[in-house]
Amino acid sequence: MDIDQDSAAVKGLTRLVAEVRRDLARLNHPPARWTLPVDGPDGRPAVDVLVVGAGMCGQTAAFALLREGVSNLRVIDQAPRGAEGPWGTFARMETLRSPKHLTGPDLGIPSLTFRAWWEAQAGEEGWAALYKIPRLDWLRYLLFVRDTVGIPVENDTRLLQLWPADGLIGARIEGPAGPETLYARKVVLAGGRDGSGGRRMPPFATGGAGRLFHSSDPIDFSRFRGGRVAVLGASASAIDNAATALEAGAAEVTLFVRRSHFPQVNKSKWAAFPGFLRGYAALDDERRWAFTRYMMGEGTPPPHESVLRCTRHPNFSVRFGEGWTGIEEAPDGLVVETRKGRYPVEAAVVAVGFDIDLTRRPELDRFRDAVLTWGERVSAAEAEAHPEAARFPYLGDGMQMLERAPGTLPELGLLHVFNWGVSLSHGALAGDIPGLGIGATRLAQALVRDLFVSQADDHFPRMMAHEDAELEPTPFFVAREAR
Repeated sequence: MDIDQDSAAVKGLTRLVAEVRRDLARLNHPPARWTLPVDGPDGRPAVDVLVVGAGMCGQTAAFALLREGVSNLRVIDQAPRGAEGPWGTFARMETLRSPKHLTGPDLGIPSLTFRAWWEAQAGEEGWAALYKIPRLDWLRYLLFVRDTVGIPVENDTRLLQLWPADGLIGARIEGPAGPETLYARKVVLAGGRDGSGGRRMPPFATGGAGRLFHSSDPIDFSRFRGGRVAVLGASASAIDNAATALEAGAAEVTLFVRRSHFPQVNKSKWAAFPGFLRGYAALDDERRWAFTRYMMGEGTPPPHESVLRCTRHPNFSVRFGEGWTGIEEAPDGLVVETRKGRYPVEAAVVAVGFDIDLTRRPELDRFRDAVLTWGERVSAAEAEAHPEAARFPYLGDGMQMLERAPGTLPELGLLHVFNWGVSLSHGALAGDIPGLGIGATRLAQALVRDLFVSQADDHFPRMMAHEDAELEPTPFFVAREAR
């Protein structure tokens, strides 16, 4: 949908903005700030919450905090506006995998749903005709939500370092105005899949500058028009990269899959009901490990739309049971090696996702030795058998990190995870749309609880000093000094 050139759509959105703001006003949004000032070690006021990442998860977490009267916050993202998260960058699917009716970034406000946004431009008939959400329209919708509710995002601003600071978290950031040090009472890590650990690359996948890519890299596939492209992986990302290469004119695209066939059933679709999303975190460790390990082990099939996008090209092929074992540079490209052969190509794309390993994040190096992981909550045999699951952080009820040795680094609990790293502890509440609203609300309520409890002794005398002369207009009013 090209809303920029459709005056009716623009008028519809203008009316919708007014409707959303009326609804927010009826909900008393934003409520008054209630947190009390706290000074950092440098004598300057600390922020209550620093949200790192302003993609879908980060902006929804910030919105949930604003709904709770936590307005002393900062929301940063290293990307320019519109490039937060994958939607406008390395996501190469045509439509979202999720059904169009799912909600999340709206936090339960009907006029703020994607459906309301779409109908404002295309009408109810347009909504009925829509199959799935186009990827770039989802990005436009997220920006609409951000602007309409007033989420204060600082773009082009990168987190460099976090450290414990006597009951606070110190943060070194760098933005358009240069480097800055700030202090926060809480930090929300909402840096997406990459922020959960880092890009997954085979150990032999080195060199090949300009020809060897991770699927999250910016890739100009038109450079390889008429050439051969190899893609490693069986995920939606792998298929979408293959399709993009085909559509850019590659002469041959081969998908290499280590499995003997694609995963066939997306078990996480079963888990997208309120009981599971709300109740999973209350399960004991054994059952949480069993549920998520089973879903991880089953894998996720690529969407059939993405597969058909590839198979309509006769120059697309899949080699099952044939993972890569090496990559060599050649004078005119690369040579991909498997146990079954060698394949000369002009470009190769590794599409095997991201690692879950917070200890890889350089900004967390002051905390990494203290982080409790799931590998320490299950048997050594289970951790060895399932090393990826074992690397997930073991999080508390508010998605806060926990210490391996309680009492050694209490500031660790001021760091809250709101990316894919929450999945073993809380379910898929940060990253997948079905659980997003539940996750952001749970996170915000936990932060609000902690922020209040830490200042309860300062709030008590304020309550005692509070005056409200409710009965002054009546004969029964008694002045304070006479009580």
